[in-house]
Amino acid sequence: MTRNNLDNPIFLFIFLLVTIMINTVSSIHFLLIMLSGVCFIAFYTCIKRKYLYSLLFVVLTFLFIEINSGLRPLSLTLLSLFIYIFIIPSIHRMMSFSSLNEFIYIIIFYLGVFLIWTMTIGITDDFVAIIFVNIIIDLLFFGVLI
Repeated sequence: MTRNNLDNPIFLFIFLLVTIMINTVSSIHFLLIMLSGVCFIAFYTCIKRKYLYSLLFVVLTFLFIEINSGLRPLSLTLLSLFIYIFIIPSIHRMMSFSSLNEFIYIIIFYLGVFLIWTMTIGITDDFVAIIFVNIIIDLLFFGVLI
């Protein structure tokens, strides 16, 4: 079992506060759900290792992101739980890459966010560009810092 920065509760709390501030400021411009893929990996780590107090902060961060972006409350949490229960076990059975799994989880999470967004709000060209930019930012942030 490898350990990363998301196992440290102090780092996780500071990261989640920074994510809330970034999403509050960036919702004014165009990046609506920035760093939510890394929050999903934090959600996955907290459930997997049973860090329940840290999981509460991750759910609250998802709630702030949903309120700022106009999604339904707890939709990202339910999406994350669905991916954790149903999709991640099948990925573990199919793939033997342990170092690339988190990157694949981020991409699958954003595909789920894309489906939720198109069902609730609708699809535009701007939103496709926003999702693509957010995937790139999350993959770079997760690969470099965590």
